[in-house]
Amino acid sequence: MKKIFLLLLPVIFLLTGCGSTNAGKKLVIGIDDDFAPMSFYNERNELVGFEIDLAQEACSRMGVTAEFKPIDWSNKRKEITSGGVDMIWNGLDITEKRKEYMIFSKPYMDDRKIVLVAKDSDLSINSEYDLADKIVGSQSGSASDDYLKQHAELKDTFKEYKAYGKQGEGVAALNRGEIEIFVCDELVARYETCKQPDKFKIINVRVGDITETGIGFPKDKTELRAEVQAAFDEMIADGTAKEISEKWFKADLIKGRK
Repeated sequence: MKKIFLLLLPVIFLLTGCGSTNAGKKLVIGIDDDFAPMSFYNERNELVGFEIDLAQEACSRMGVTAEFKPIDWSNKRKEITSGGVDMIWNGLDITEKRKEYMIFSKPYMDDRKIVLVAKDSDLSINSEYDLADKIVGSQSGSASDDYLKQHAELKDTFKEYKAYGKQGEGVAALNRGEIEIFVCDELVARYETCKQPDKFKIINVRVGDITETGIGFPKDKTELRAEVQAAFDEMIADGTAKEISEKWFKADLIKGRK
């Protein structure tokens, strides 16, 4: 009997080990924790948001634990190249500049940068060139900030330009009247106007080009990218990603669904 048990040990080991290669593994996900509705703390000080839900669902399907790490958004290059995070999943626009130091998942949302102003603003803005002679703000390190800094011919026409470390800081500055215009992602602007309709409104003017959103990984983590993409593809195919989108935006904004 003892001999039979010993002979069966390798088989038992294989059976119990099957599918458990990720057991106890965690993935450190870089986020901006003041970036509603993507990732932010609610009134109970719980980390919530559209991207939080997506990332947690993908990690659950992979059999790993999601550990969210708030990062300085303007310092994301160092975080991703130094190994400080395994990925960045946080409304991250896919840009040529970012492709220099990270690789991306397939794009899963479209994004554009628009203008958020105070509810009582009487500014007449019909194009990005009407931002001239205005006090303009955006989040430091965001796609909006990158675009404005790369287009000095536009930025230099502003009366003043201010970049804020957090999205919420820029929105608060707009509310206090420190800036006249806050350039930000459309999804963020629409969330703020829904949450505080008495304080803000959108001027539906696009700043820069329409971009796409993806998950960012260190260049040497191609296998991790493939694993996360497989889990996310499943979420798109079975409608889970759609449900999460509708929860936060009342609409299906997910790309890639057949």
